[in-house]
Amino acid sequence: MKVERILLDHGSGGKLSHELVQTCFLPLLGKGDPHQLNDSASVHVDQVGLAITTDSFVVDPIFFPGGDIGHLAVCGTVNDLCMAGARPLWLTTAFILEEGLPLEDLRRIVESMGRTARKVGVDLVAGDTKVVPKGKADKLFINTTGVGAVRKGRTFGGQFARPGDQILISGTLGDHGVAILSAREGLAFETPILSDSTPLWDLTKTILDTGADIRVMRDPTRGDWPQH
Repeated sequence: MKVERILLDHGSGGKLSHELVQTCFLPLLGKGDPHQLNDSASVHVDQVGLAITTDSFVVDPIFFPGGDIGHLAVCGTVNDLCMAGARPLWLTTAFILEEGLPLEDLRRIVESMGRTARKVGVDLVAGDTKVVPKGKADKLFINTTGVGAVRKGRTFGGQFARPGDQILISGTLGDHGVAILSAREGLAFETPILSDSTPLWDLTKTILDTGADIRVMRDPTRGDWPQH
């Protein structure tokens, strides 16, 4: 019998878990060695500084104007690496799925993650899936961890900000928050508002290549841990 919804057994590590990986995640995410499928992935880098970040995404609704939770998860983690001046290289991801989630919704989100990762040139190299009983989660939660390469001698952070620094803004502020709010509350505007969530590596690389004296970079679409 063809199963079209997530069941608790999809998170058991057994036959249904294997089928979910083989029929949903691997075909849609693409990159990575499908023969390894271990609990961790081995990656190699030659004498290059690394940046690592992790983030969890709980968005209501999971589809919104201009994106979805999968697109946001990749962009948010990639951009956290970019804001450290790092070239994004690898991502891992973990899904917490609510029993009863339509498989078609999951496929759309996973496909979106794969498409976004390919756009920025990062590989999704490892992942994990857990299923919780209906009512114990809001459809699905996604965690992503990212690793990137940092250019020698380039370090950014809030601790380097100084009075008198110039602040450059690359676009309008608040688009993402308003897009989420409009979808959640059923608000309508004369001008459609879309989430501005997008991978920022191309823009970041262009800025870094100028050699400008940059102290701090921030992606305002997502929140950050405070600087101490």
